[in-house]
Amino acid sequence: MNSTNLDIKLVVFDVDGVLTDGSLYYSENGECIKRFNVKDGVGLKLLQDKGITVAIVSAKESKPLSRRINDLGIKYFYPGSKDKLATVYEIIQQLNITMNQVAMVGDDMVDLNVMRVCGLSIAPADAYIRVKSQVDWITEAKGGEGVAREVADRILSLYYDLDEIYQLTTTEHFERKR
Repeated sequence: MNSTNLDIKLVVFDVDGVLTDGSLYYSENGECIKRFNVKDGVGLKLLQDKGITVAIVSAKESKPLSRRINDLGIKYFYPGSKDKLATVYEIIQQLNITMNQVAMVGDDMVDLNVMRVCGLSIAPADAYIRVKSQVDWITEAKGGEGVAREVADRILSLYYDLDEIYQLTTTEHFERKR
């Protein structure tokens, strides 16, 4: 990842295969259940706390996903997006930024139309092989196993000292507990 020219203002995350492991679990009542990683939640919150906008753009809609995004306080949430590129263009217009200031994290072919035109394209370690061959960076983490946390740490390290961020976060956490 060449960080010399990066000015990331928005990180867009796909869901299935990025924030989840891509598996679909169904209860005996037919309800879809998804598994999310707490470490990813911390990464998403850290990005937002440091002024980097987070957007979730997913082709699918689900109650568990809506609940998770609500719990994380993510404003830019687009479930059921049929055209991810059009959705991202809508977001950058609202934020008054350019595509060069966007990082996109995706794992499958439906994500490539955004990944090809954004400033930084990222795929999980277990992304579809044709996607991995076309991105700027492949995470060490697999989907649902800390991809968002790894992405957050790597992007934030371009602008901040991570040790200071985590020291401050830990201090603020304990002070709020008192």
